[in-house]
Amino acid sequence: MMDAMLSKGADAPDDRHEEAGADSQGAAVPLAPREQQLDLGGAVQGRRAIPLARKDTQPLADAPLDEDTVPLAPSRALVLSDFAPPRLSPGERLLRMAYRLGVPGPTLAAPFSKPDALRLLATVDTPLGGDRVSGMALRAGHFQIHGAKVPIEEMDFESSSRMTEPFERVIHGFSWLRDLSAAAAREQAVPIAERICSAWLDANHSSKASLGKGAAWEVEHAGKRLLAWLVHAPLVLSDGKQGMRKRMLTAIEQTARWLDRNASRSPDKLGEVAGWAAITAAGLLTPQGKARRLYGEAGLVRALGELVSEDGGVLSRSPLAQMDAIAILTDLKACYDATGRDMPDALHVMRELLVPPLLALRHGDGGLASWHGAGAMRADSVAGLVDASGVRTRPLKDVREWGFQRLTGGKTIVQMDAAPPPKGRHARFGCASTLAFEMSDGADRIIVSCGGAALAGGLVPARIEQGLRATAAHSTLVLDDANSTAVLLHGKLGKGVEIVEVEQRDMDGQAQRLEASHDGYAARFGLIHRRILALRSDGTELRGEDILEPKAKRGKRGKIGFAIRFHLGRGVETRLAEDKRGASLLLPSGTLWQFRLGGDGAGVTCSLEESLWVDGDGRPHAIEQLVVEGMTSRGGGHFPWLLKKMG
Repeated sequence: MMDAMLSKGADAPDDRHEEAGADSQGAAVPLAPREQQLDLGGAVQGRRAIPLARKDTQPLADAPLDEDTVPLAPSRALVLSDFAPPRLSPGERLLRMAYRLGVPGPTLAAPFSKPDALRLLATVDTPLGGDRVSGMALRAGHFQIHGAKVPIEEMDFESSSRMTEPFERVIHGFSWLRDLSAAAAREQAVPIAERICSAWLDANHSSKASLGKGAAWEVEHAGKRLLAWLVHAPLVLSDGKQGMRKRMLTAIEQTARWLDRNASRSPDKLGEVAGWAAITAAGLLTPQGKARRLYGEAGLVRALGELVSEDGGVLSRSPLAQMDAIAILTDLKACYDATGRDMPDALHVMRELLVPPLLALRHGDGGLASWHGAGAMRADSVAGLVDASGVRTRPLKDVREWGFQRLTGGKTIVQMDAAPPPKGRHARFGCASTLAFEMSDGADRIIVSCGGAALAGGLVPARIEQGLRATAAHSTLVLDDANSTAVLLHGKLGKGVEIVEVEQRDMDGQAQRLEASHDGYAARFGLIHRRILALRSDGTELRGEDILEPKAKRGKRGKIGFAIRFHLGRGVETRLAEDKRGASLLLPSGTLWQFRLGGDGAGVTCSLEESLWVDGDGRPHAIEQLVVEGMTSRGGGHFPWLLKKMG
């Protein structure tokens, strides 16, 4: 049952997209007639509508406007005039230009002197902590990556070896150094670090011919690896093992030179950011590195400008990518602090922009929602990252490109993916999740997404990665078992949702109302999906309605199958009503919620099916899902439902 659900919309819907020749150009969808909207009573105030197109960026000033659309005021946190490359003197500009053209840094620093010996100028003290559990596993003799354990002695470190993506990120990106430092004192950690580093260097730095080949030399892995070596240098540059220090210093310089030439060639903007940050750190921490630092800073500012949208959310819309970008800049700032230099203002501005969108994705337990490949990251991981960044701010409210709308009332939090999916060139583990929502009551998660596609390859089988990105793996409406946006291999997305319209309202202080629509099914089925969510101000009631509207004035004839899926949080005990029109939901805390269907109920029933949920450590957990399904006219239909807190 679970495999069948995860396979829905993975391969077959991609074919449907190709055969139907879905039109990527769509028109903005008008708001639903008042008689089709939920009536909660009260005056409507503060009406705001946001039409979003599936583009790299969509400044509101350029968005299509009509009489129902009011532009949002720019975020006060966004000051683009501050986000500019560091000002340089004419001499520094000439130095950077010469380095970019290939003149070595030592030659530029001291043209008539012998280059300084390889060494690091400072010891970095990063505020970022690692995962102690993974570090203890290293001390016990094995890697633990998203729950999967592999003995160190059995690990094939060759860049050409076949590893799953999570293993590649940890092994070739050397993120395990942070975990090891969190689990052991230096004298205990050094022998373990030297053992692993020696084996890795034997496999990937034994000759010049091995440089630049295989997964280890993807720009993102190389950049994160170099940054990890520099930040955790006391673990890898100890004299505990004869000759190890010299080998590591040589590898640091070789990797920095390789990144000098290849950082801009990364197919992924986050990878480019990692590469330029590592170049900048190497320029800070190695002798005669000023030219390299200037070169790296310019490249880093440019890459960040292409990675991040105006509201501070990364264009991949991935919480994991957002966390990676914050972590990279936090480590880089520690490198500036270690050398007594000030971080450029542009990089400070970017750190301040990156944190608020991440905070907007927290549930009542402090952990993150499971959007675009992420597992439900733990509260301590999120809090540790935010604390280490040094940025003190509130969650993002004025969402545009980030697109994750948020309703709050009492202890209840509702999040909706209310923006188009990322473009193919930005998507990392892009999901067909448009108009899906998650919901929590205090520390209990009630409605979730399966999540975890980016973690597949540990305990989560890699073969179900596409299924975890499908529309059916999210809490939203699915038509004919098809994805709203085509789910492709390697984390990419195809045709589907192009236009999303969003409207927010405050209903005279009694409720918050969110209405959104997408055109992902318009080309194939001639239908627009519109979803309305209204949360009472005390958080005790969420009214929802899923509406299917014909794209044209005249709808198509015939009927089509639909399913509205509500994946339930871990530990939620569910009992179906006898009439199969509702269910009781008992949360782990003992709180009782009730789910009921509205409308006349003709041919629409509610059932329970198996599902799974992936936590932030990459461990899958069996959960259940409520599925509302039936047949509806191709001319449209509407399906109201209610989630109410009973006590």
